[in-house]
Amino acid sequence: MEASERGLDFVITGGIVNGMAQVIIAGKNYKTVEELRGGTFGANSLTSSTVTALKEALKQKGLEYPRDYKLLIIAGGSASNLTALQSGQITATTVAVPLNYAAEELGFNTLGRLLDTVPNFQAAAVVVRRSWAEKNRPVLVRFMKAMVQSHRWLHDNRDAAVEFLSQELQLKPAHALKGWEYYTQNHVWPVDGEPNMEGMKHNLRVYAEQSGVKGPLPDIRKFVELSYLSGALKEIGKR
Repeated sequence: MEASERGLDFVITGGIVNGMAQVIIAGKNYKTVEELRGGTFGANSLTSSTVTALKEALKQKGLEYPRDYKLLIIAGGSASNLTALQSGQITATTVAVPLNYAAEELGFNTLGRLLDTVPNFQAAAVVVRRSWAEKNRPVLVRFMKAMVQSHRWLHDNRDAAVEFLSQELQLKPAHALKGWEYYTQNHVWPVDGEPNMEGMKHNLRVYAEQSGVKGPLPDIRKFVELSYLSGALKEIGKR
């Protein structure tokens, strides 16, 4: 959205991760979010979708940034944040499901799901250059078809999906199963490949706040072109 507003030729053609998959993990001595006041949270950037949702979750509990806590940038994603938490470098962080279950086995505490605070958020999407897509419609339709079929396979084949995820991501099978349940039951993996339109409205509001945009927000449809996905769904059928 930001790139499009700056004049770049980008458009969203489908959803990949249609919600927040992170939970708040804290050190062993912390039992509630309120106890994290004055602490330091690990984050991969100051403006990522996860950090944005984290700030909203903490604000609902009365913790305002930067008044009540600090953010420490840690490169490397959830695994690196867990390492920093183990070393005592940070007080709390967010990790993606199902890494939270591994963290709990190490004695850390889960204090909340970002999905409960921000139920609609487009965390990841398929983005293409509009000019390229228009010239290569058959290719993009095939790509969208493959994406939808992949999502459906994950939804429809629990045991095989759990085995694949545990091997690919080096997870315990029990953790992979809990992850599969989270992503399918909460529709984080979109079975028809459609983006979360309400989630993107939320994203747009966040972008406006961060960039200082004034006045009415643009129509979300400005950033979306679903005709390629529609073409794919015509071939394989919509659920």
